Amino acid sequence: MPLQKPALDPRAVEAICRSSYPEPYRSRVLPRSKRRLGDALGLTRIGINHTTLPPGKESSMRHWHTHEDEFVYVLEGEVVLRTDAGEQLLQAGMCAGFPAGAEDGHQLINRSTRPAMYLVNDP
Repeated sequence: MPLQKPALDPRAVEAICRSSYPEPYRSRVLPRSKRRLGDALGLTRIGINHTTLPPGKESSMRHWHTHEDEFVYVLEGEVVLRTDAGEQLLQAGMCAGFPAGAEDGHQLINRSTRPAMYLVNDP
């Protein structure tokens, strides 16, 4: 029996696989897929994405946000977090946070042989 709001099975939300990046950057992130859980639950003040990052792909180009905090929580697999300080391995159960206005570009890279899944707020 399907769950009813306010509960939700993330697998019931359509996976979106697109990017606004032009080439050559688009092929570095796709076929990354996102399930917009916040939208599916009717949330208007916070967006939460359940993201799947295939092996060899990047979450985005390195970036930072001027007005919004960003938070990432790894659900399955592992990703490499790249910042100005270098690289760190994040495994399932680990998280990272990026305060608004901190000009330290961040990016996740899946260098493993299996997909990684994580939750990220959608600033």
